[in-house]
Amino acid sequence: MARWLVTGGAGFIGSHLVEALVGRGHVVRVLDNFSTGRLQNLAVVRDRIEVIEGDIRNPRTVLEATAGIDVVAHLAAVVSVQASLEDPRTTMEVNGIGTLNVLEAARAAGVRRVLFASSAAVYGDHSSLPLDEGLPARPLSPYAASKVTGEALCRAYAASFCLPTLSLRFFNVYGPRQDPKSPYSGVISIFLDRMRRGLPPIVYGDGRQTRDFVYVADVVDALVRAGEGEGLEESVLNVARGEETSILDVVALLNGILGTDLRPVFAPPRAGEVYRSAGSPQRLRATLGWTPQVSLREGLVRLVRHTIGGVPDPPNR
Repeated sequence: MARWLVTGGAGFIGSHLVEALVGRGHVVRVLDNFSTGRLQNLAVVRDRIEVIEGDIRNPRTVLEATAGIDVVAHLAAVVSVQASLEDPRTTMEVNGIGTLNVLEAARAAGVRRVLFASSAAVYGDHSSLPLDEGLPARPLSPYAASKVTGEALCRAYAASFCLPTLSLRFFNVYGPRQDPKSPYSGVISIFLDRMRRGLPPIVYGDGRQTRDFVYVADVVDALVRAGEGEGLEESVLNVARGEETSILDVVALLNGILGTDLRPVFAPPRAGEVYRSAGSPQRLRATLGWTPQVSLREGLVRLVRHTIGGVPDPPNR
């Protein structure tokens, strides 16, 4: 049993991590400012965790939240390329200075490890796929640059202060509790929200751009393994399935699961977004013994069942 602090613990990934940690017998404290996270996401475990409402940009708040903690899972962040284009300064304040505050507090508290939620966005547009951790960062957006900054701070604190850190580069995470009402949410949740109401999905660009989609339960498994593991020597690990899926393929899969035949509406491509993306999970597998358990289709079926209560029978054709 360990004492965990999960920043952003009321959010999409964070709340799933909190549930998993409680289920494994860990003591969990959540720090969240509820700008995007919701207390409702923690309803199942609310009476078994400590929740602190506060902002990671406040050093004193973070210091108090980190007292007595063994492992920090730092998930609180501005998590959208589009949001970073609209407000680069806030993005860097939250993702850069906020991460600095977490590392300073972790150093003062003597925590065993800090896990930093980084992003596949740090890679930018590399022509060689799958992307592996040895490739140089080529950020194309303020969001990506802020995650590069966070990774650099983690490396610096590991080297300068012997604070064990591990940056996990999440690829495109999807699953229950991803808010489709936010324009900054993941493409799958937004597509499903429209298509279940009979509305066509809006595709930015030609739809042939690709992503590596990872179900949230698999991401949580990687985080738990990283926090519980001993003697980890890696500083950066991809959390990816290693499968390249086009946006149009996602539309086709959802049409098949929902029993619909909705054709996408195309809009101009958005700035700051990469065209092709797929990550190599080999280093994560070798380091933590992690293997993704949920295929894209199975993950979509689970999400549809969670969202609308069931998967309709295929139409007669």
